[in-house]
Amino acid sequence: MKRVALLGATGSIGRQAIEIVEAHPELELCAAASGSTPLDDVDAPLKEVGGDLTGLLERAQPDVVLNAVVGFAGIHATLWALEHGVDLALANKESLVAAGELALAARERGRGRILPVDSEHSALFQCLEGREPEQVDTLVLTGSGGPFRGRTRAELEDVTPEQALAHPTWRMGPKITVDSATLANKGLEVIEAHYLFGLPYDRIEVAIQPTSIVHSLVRFRDGASLAHLGYPDMRVPISYALTYPARAATPLPPLDLTSLTLEFSPPDTETFPMLSLARAAGQEGGSAPCVYNAANEVAVAAFLAGRLPFLAIPEVVGETLAAAGTDPARDVDDLVEADRAARELAEGALATA
Repeated sequence: MKRVALLGATGSIGRQAIEIVEAHPELELCAAASGSTPLDDVDAPLKEVGGDLTGLLERAQPDVVLNAVVGFAGIHATLWALEHGVDLALANKESLVAAGELALAARERGRGRILPVDSEHSALFQCLEGREPEQVDTLVLTGSGGPFRGRTRAELEDVTPEQALAHPTWRMGPKITVDSATLANKGLEVIEAHYLFGLPYDRIEVAIQPTSIVHSLVRFRDGASLAHLGYPDMRVPISYALTYPARAATPLPPLDLTSLTLEFSPPDTETFPMLSLARAAGQEGGSAPCVYNAANEVAVAAFLAGRLPFLAIPEVVGETLAAAGTDPARDVDDLVEADRAARELAEGALATA
């Protein structure tokens, strides 16, 4: 029996994870948490709404932590799992982006294992399994391009939150859906891939694949490429992470190859500069990725609240990166302070955006 602690139980990932757990007798939900939504319909012996996630994990003593918390708030749970040598099914990419080297050091000390839940990183993880690092040439993260793929900046002047939330292929929470529309999500994924797989940024590429059938691919030094294909359904990477290495069955139908048309194109980083800003933050290192993430969270929240135009999101993030200190964080307290200071700067940038 594998004991699962589910953090972010009421979100899109959390609900699908519960479906996976209920379908597999070898999985047991030992704890569940949400930020503010009641957990009355979640069957777990330990439940918490708000509060200290690490305290819940200490009481639950899980075999695997599925961290589906949104944003920087998931960082303490990520570090707890890695320090305690507990498998981390990671859907909270922001915690790895922000913590960076601190998270890798925690993994080294605790021997915790990261099983990525993001569809792109799960795909890369599967394509890379059993391969020596020197065999790898480049990683290619794919993305749908979001709801505004192909539009010009002029066509995005009056974009509304409702339009940004109409993703063409995935059903996700509001923050990640807006990130997909700006390509910030792909930027966060580039930084996450750097920390997960240890490749430099110039060997991590992004390609737009509108139908979200190719979840990512790996190019090898001999000229071969391995790609992971499947329908856009998060139950696959969730199930893979929770049942690893078993690869348990899911209710999805087999992929119908005869119905597929696969097209690829480069991302439009002029219209959607959040991807370039993320890459620059990752290459700068230190706490720059933490600053990028914090400023983006502030800007997206302001956009969803009607306080900020869509096109001003990268302006706020760029201003914050230019103004913030980006020295490396020595510990989690330093990281929390870098996050706080970046949010304060981003709030100031909202006034002029």
